[in-house]
Amino acid sequence: MDSLSEKVVTAIAKMQKRSPEEIALDSTFEELGIDSLNGFHLLVELEEELGITIPDDDARQLVRVCDVVEVIRPLVLAK
Repeated sequence: MDSLSEKVVTAIAKMQKRSPEEIALDSTFEELGIDSLNGFHLLVELEEELGITIPDDDARQLVRVCDVVEVIRPLVLAK
């Protein structure tokens, strides 16, 4: 797992009060108990931490942990 993936997993673990080891990249938000409000808070936290802005259209498509990583990777690299 690369550092960006680790940051996403760590943010989810903190928000959901879970161990990072319990969160796989292919886990869905539903499996992790992340509803739309929690998902919004997660994205805001990642935007602040990484200094990026996630477009709303992209944010609506996120279903799995790896989706988050795939969407934010180019934003982080472009920064």
